[in-house]
Amino acid sequence: MREHGGNLDLAQQRFGGRAEDWIDLSTGINRLPYPVGEVSARAWTALPSRAEIEALHQAAHHAYRTRAPLVALGGAQAAIQLLPQLAPPGRARILAPTYNEYAGVLAAAGWDVQEVEEPAALEGADLAIVVNPNNPDGRRHSPKDLLALLPHVGRLVIDESFADAVPQLSLASEADRPGLLILRSFGKFYGLAGLRLGFAISNAADIDKLVAFSGPWPVSGAAIAIGCRALRDDAWADATSARLVRDSARLDEMARVQGWRLVGGAPLFRLYETPNALAAQEKLARGHIWSRVFAQQPTWLRLGLPGSAAEWTRLAEVLAR
Repeated sequence: MREHGGNLDLAQQRFGGRAEDWIDLSTGINRLPYPVGEVSARAWTALPSRAEIEALHQAAHHAYRTRAPLVALGGAQAAIQLLPQLAPPGRARILAPTYNEYAGVLAAAGWDVQEVEEPAALEGADLAIVVNPNNPDGRRHSPKDLLALLPHVGRLVIDESFADAVPQLSLASEADRPGLLILRSFGKFYGLAGLRLGFAISNAADIDKLVAFSGPWPVSGAAIAIGCRALRDDAWADATSARLVRDSARLDEMARVQGWRLVGGAPLFRLYETPNALAAQEKLARGHIWSRVFAQQPTWLRLGLPGSAAEWTRLAEVLAR
């Protein structure tokens, strides 16, 4: 298993407590989720119709400000799993460090995978992957620079899983260009990761392939019902984006008092350099707050943003010990 956040089983084994006792800040998932509301019985009992799936696609067009073809999938991860099928194995270059599923999935499918540190090193790749903003360090790339890279690679995949609160970074409106593929995650910004919903946005040829690969019912009726509602709720999205900016600054100040240095981050998570990340993780864990550390970077600690007032209070109390 590749290293990820959200591994509360490990936290419970080491530090006790039930899952509901923990504040899981090891992921970049919004802890003040979109209010689900009522979901019809039909959404649970009937296979989704083509009209319902198309309504979800239209809601995604609205939220992501694009007219490019797109397809709903079971999270951005489902799109990643399908990437190797879009073309015969070749040279894949990934701008790193980043989300580690790309390298593993492509290597398992026979691709020649290389992780590179600068965008210029992506040139010449059959498949180039950029996460923007990046996970875990929040590194950002201008849309103009990414479009300039497009003619120099066979296919450019831009993972915009954390771009909802920074829409100015998105290339979704340009996604119908040949060779460009945009991935979006619903669960992170809307705080409903368990719903398993995401989107691939691209030109018609690539979307047709992904539609064929994903089958007739790629997402659940509940995901369609909630996704349609949430993706059209501009007021909630605007208010949430503004709150995340405020809460990021609040968390950065709490970390500064601890002597932790901000390395980077996105509106849903922050990355800090600490004297000893494992020690910092253990301190938080004794208060049943879970964070993420990185085996290759022993000083890095990543924290998501607390949600409720009670979560912020507990974090402050644990850090003060």
